[in-house]
Amino acid sequence: MVKDFSDYSLKGRNTFGMDVKCRRFIEFSTVGELQQTVTSLTEADKPLLFLGGGSNILFTKDYDGTVLHSAIMGHEATEADGGVLLRCGSGETWNDMVDLCVSNGWHGAENLARIPGEVGASAVQNIGAYGVEAKDIIHEVEAVDARTGELRTFSNAECEYSYRWSKFKGEWRGSFVITHVTYKLSTTFAPRLDYGNITAELGKKGIGGQPTAAQLRDVVTEIRDAKLPDPKKEGNAGSFFTNPVVTREKYDQLAARFGAVPHYAASDGRVKIPAAWMIEQCGWKGKSLGPAGVHPRQALVLVNRGGACGSDILRLCDRIREDVKSKFGIEISPEVNII
Repeated sequence: MVKDFSDYSLKGRNTFGMDVKCRRFIEFSTVGELQQTVTSLTEADKPLLFLGGGSNILFTKDYDGTVLHSAIMGHEATEADGGVLLRCGSGETWNDMVDLCVSNGWHGAENLARIPGEVGASAVQNIGAYGVEAKDIIHEVEAVDARTGELRTFSNAECEYSYRWSKFKGEWRGSFVITHVTYKLSTTFAPRLDYGNITAELGKKGIGGQPTAAQLRDVVTEIRDAKLPDPKKEGNAGSFFTNPVVTREKYDQLAARFGAVPHYAASDGRVKIPAAWMIEQCGWKGKSLGPAGVHPRQALVLVNRGGACGSDILRLCDRIREDVKSKFGIEISPEVNII
């Protein structure tokens, strides 16, 4: 059943806890309800905002338009070559999907455990962590055209995924509402342990280099819980910035100036540099600017210390970006969607 509200509070719908409202809020639980909804909307109902779990968004003001939220639930698995195709409703919680895969011996999502948000957002943001991205397991995406109500299916290639990017964030922004995402998982476990401190944490538990899928999922969960604040206690949207990717020449220049600069290999011979390291080098880790602050255990995370509004978080974001640009000559960009 469609839920339709006017002058709706979004405070409980965004993990920063911003006390803002939207002019209209509509929640749908079936594809048919969504199709009926979008074809009945008028120009007076626009602009439209497609909101998932609210874990990757910063509201700086009330939203003078209509917010659409998916409550399409459920999943179904079918056998595929060497694994399964798992079709999930876009309203499912992402971490529940990871747990489902681990418990059923469907592999590929373990490193993405504990990422907040919903299934639909995974296909928009190309979420990623510890050397794995959603694009590595996404098979296809089903969506409804927000203008016509037509149901469309997009292959992985058509979405043109790249680092924290898809056509849903670019050319298709505001055009399609995701209803289902199908993931291709393997029944053969091939753990990715070569990123971050996964191997070290496994070693502390005496597990070594051959963990089970559940052990890998649990270690990733523990690592994230240890360094990321609980949004119920301190409003945040997880990693606020993306890690910049630079040319090898630029990296060599930085290494010559600053010594050992942490980095990871990226595509086309380029180098990814952790934004958190640069932010920490600029002295921002654990510091505050008014009621907005940088988390003391993870410099990528901006937090609402209490009573902050979106403009406070944005002011802190801008100051950090300025300092990183001044010190390193590198632009860092928000991963969070700013409204």
